[in-house]
Amino acid sequence: MTSLPTGFAPASYWMESAPGLAYPALEPGPERTVPEVEVAVVGGGIAGICAAWELARAGRQVALIEADRLAAGATGHTTAKLSALQGLAYQDIRSSRGQEAARLYAASQADAVDRVGRITAELGVDCDLERAPAYTYAESEESLGAVRAEAEAAAAAGLDASFTTETDLPFPVAGAVRVPDQAQFHPRKFLLALAEDLVARGGRIYENTRVMGLGEGHPCRLTTDRGARIRAREVVVTTAYPIFDRALLFPRLKALRELVVAAVLPEDRAPRGMYLTPEDDTRSVRSAPYGDGRRLLIVTGEKFTPGVGSVEGRYERLISWTRRRFPGAEPAFRWAAQDNWTTDHVPYVGPLHPAARHAYVATGFAGWGMTGGVLTGRLLAARLTGEPLPWTDLYDPRRLNPLRETPALLRFQGEVARHFFGDRISGDGADAVRDIPPGGGAVVRVGAGQRAVHRDEEGTLHALSARCTHLGCLVRFNDAERTWECPCHGSRFAVDGSVLQGPAVHPLERYDGIGDGGDGRHGPGPDGHDGPDGEGRR
Repeated sequence: MTSLPTGFAPASYWMESAPGLAYPALEPGPERTVPEVEVAVVGGGIAGICAAWELARAGRQVALIEADRLAAGATGHTTAKLSALQGLAYQDIRSSRGQEAARLYAASQADAVDRVGRITAELGVDCDLERAPAYTYAESEESLGAVRAEAEAAAAAGLDASFTTETDLPFPVAGAVRVPDQAQFHPRKFLLALAEDLVARGGRIYENTRVMGLGEGHPCRLTTDRGARIRAREVVVTTAYPIFDRALLFPRLKALRELVVAAVLPEDRAPRGMYLTPEDDTRSVRSAPYGDGRRLLIVTGEKFTPGVGSVEGRYERLISWTRRRFPGAEPAFRWAAQDNWTTDHVPYVGPLHPAARHAYVATGFAGWGMTGGVLTGRLLAARLTGEPLPWTDLYDPRRLNPLRETPALLRFQGEVARHFFGDRISGDGADAVRDIPPGGGAVVRVGAGQRAVHRDEEGTLHALSARCTHLGCLVRFNDAERTWECPCHGSRFAVDGSVLQGPAVHPLERYDGIGDGGDGRHGPGPDGHDGPDGEGRR
């Protein structure tokens, strides 16, 4: 396994630099003590926090429920760009949804960028907010045509977009789309301030509380992993990948991960613009304040399906690219982001399913969760207070255009089917438990079943069921983060089987007593209970 450079922390800078307050868990109690609120928001990332805050600001009684810590999942591992220019999005949206959809998308994303500035000023939040131009660039002549087309599509959608060959990158580009006056910030400083203000407005926050069930009715009822309950007139689900399959969104979403490397540069050598290229499996570059005379260069790329291929090898490529393009950059942090892509690039924000009357969802931000999360708060608060925004219908999850969506939908589900069936045949490279090195992991066949086996640095083996508890696909080992990942829908698990990221809500079943000979026996799951019932229940 590749050793990290001296001083190179395998952690998110946002998490390390803004620890935040701790909030209590929701504890079980007798029926008469079950809390009841007007709106319960499930998921404490940027979409959930912004939705809860906007609703509280509108006078609603709100509870925000998070399975781990606030702004610590996808939001705590973002690149934190606030931009209405999003790669080559406007060509795609215009092609799949039409010119009016592209115009509404541009207006809503620009509104989200400005909304962060207004909230920051209103609450007096010090979150390193900086205005900066955003660029989508091409280095090669092969990609230049797409960039020119995006400049035209973005301008037609209403953005102040232009084509240019001038940037402040330390290497030449063939051309770029430029949109001025976008923004970048410290996401956790911003969101933790919103959380404190939410509580000041009478809102409740529960951390370390995993929602397991939703009963839609009058009122809706939520149940948690500890047996606690909460009642709410309305429920909003913002858990990245929705944890309830009644939304019928699973076939229309694809989970992807991207790696992030943050390196220290002298202030006068750091770019001030925000850059993205679709070349080289995506490269995104921007910088952030990092003390006197220095900036933190944040480079993202190496987009991949969770659980597919060596993550360490991808980090090596991203670090090498960073050092070549920005000589003297000293890597200081590394982390990974994850998000979901829809079939038409536009997120799903609205009713949880076609028959829903009191349940809503937000997902599918396609790597642009900062603007998407802020937009979610505004859109859902306006919808629940009876004042829908002009772009409400654009984001409605109930939309479906079979003619335009079918190719992407078939591609998404083809990949899921390939992993569900193919991975059971091909395995992932380890013929026996004895082949797994210290710090490594592999899925191996043990008897009639397949086990996800990790060997820690001391040589102790940790064996789990290899079947994801969401829909039963086989997990794969992430050799950089030492986690188990599902390539079908992006669920992630720790080496003890506990859930790190949904849509799975149940831990992987644990097997005790496995040795280098490959024998194992069934044992309790990491929560002290037997594992899932084998039916991939959620």
